[in-house]
Amino acid sequence: MRVEVVIGLKEGVLDPQGKAIGHALNALGYEGVSDVKVGKVITFELDGHDVNALKKEAESMCEVLLANTVIETYRVKIV
Repeated sequence: MRVEVVIGLKEGVLDPQGKAIGHALNALGYEGVSDVKVGKVITFELDGHDVNALKKEAESMCEVLLANTVIETYRVKIV
């Protein structure tokens, strides 16, 4: 099954890349853009049919490797 992991910064963690993108969009004339956050999406295939077990396994992967849980949050979706 396909797994999608969306990783972003926790609330309160500075996001200089998001801030730079927000400034650039405003400079290019895109008014009203604010609070830009940059994250990442990781997708992969995982063998199995039990959605709950696959989600738990993917969450374990996030805790161990995929996300820096000190400063990042993650959301796992089985597609």
